Amino acid sequence: MWICMRYNETDTVVDFQLCHDLGLILSVLSLIYLLVCFPLGVCYNVLLVVVNLSNKVSMTMPDVYFVNMAIAGLVLNLVAPVELLGSTFTRWHAWEYNDEVHITLLILFNVSSLVIMYSTTLLSLDYYIERALPRTYMSSVYNTKHVCGFIWGGAVLTSFSSLLFYVCNHISTKMVECSKMQNKEAADAIMMFIGYAVPAVAVLYAFVLILRIRKESTPLDQDSARLDPSIHQLLLASVCVQFVLWTPYYMTLLVHTIAGAPGYINNGHYLPTYNFVRCVSKLLAFSSSFAMPLMYRQMNKNFSGKLQRLLRRLHCRDRSCPHERSAVQQVVT
Repeated sequence: MWICMRYNETDTVVDFQLCHDLGLILSVLSLIYLLVCFPLGVCYNVLLVVVNLSNKVSMTMPDVYFVNMAIAGLVLNLVAPVELLGSTFTRWHAWEYNDEVHITLLILFNVSSLVIMYSTTLLSLDYYIERALPRTYMSSVYNTKHVCGFIWGGAVLTSFSSLLFYVCNHISTKMVECSKMQNKEAADAIMMFIGYAVPAVAVLYAFVLILRIRKESTPLDQDSARLDPSIHQLLLASVCVQFVLWTPYYMTLLVHTIAGAPGYINNGHYLPTYNFVRCVSKLLAFSSSFAMPLMYRQMNKNFSGKLQRLLRRLHCRDRSCPHERSAVQQVVT
């Protein structure tokens, strides 16, 4: 809860006013997100999923990963209004939720973040495989769909270890087993390492390999034209945007892991600023749920054609359309 108060006699009026100003800024940012970014995120994520799933035959390996990220973005869209309308983010909060709701929101947020980061990471690695070994079909759509299933399963299992620390941090200390695990810093350290450090190293490694492939001309490189040339720009943009939006959130986890245990950030002078930075970083993380599908819509050249085919099918409904009849005639002849 965003509360401004005097912690001791040394707190000045300036510190008290700063806390109020930060709370007001955070409330305005939260409302702007809910009014602008939230509806855009829902619409574009649903559009990305529906358009691609309705054109499964023409889906490519990158499309599968972006659909996976769009589904994770929809989960973030479910979490965002519940959190942003709570007392933590806005003064004009609509409700207060208990520890059980807090844990549920935390699970959904962590799973979505892991799915987004690892989908981005594996997209980079599979793009390198597609460029280096285009004839092996190791990064085929069929394989990618199974990989995305493993990503969700792995995200749930990975979140379970940190979940134990969060749950035990909110229940009674009478349980001996949990009283030894009441360490939120350990949970943040797990998420920081698995959710950010590992994907960051893997993406850096993939980019080094991709740059090496682009510099070295090989006979197999001629077959890489099977991939849409715009995919390279989309890959670079998606990786940069994801890490720009998620890095502040994971940095706050790192700060809490290092400084939270000794209690430095609980100092009255630093706590309002820390809470403000932490909330703004989470707002940036929520923003990835609309930035990614919007960027995919603008940079993927095939998306417009898929959307037009879907709209034509919806317009025709049950009656046979002329373009469908001509297509059938071409197949028969």
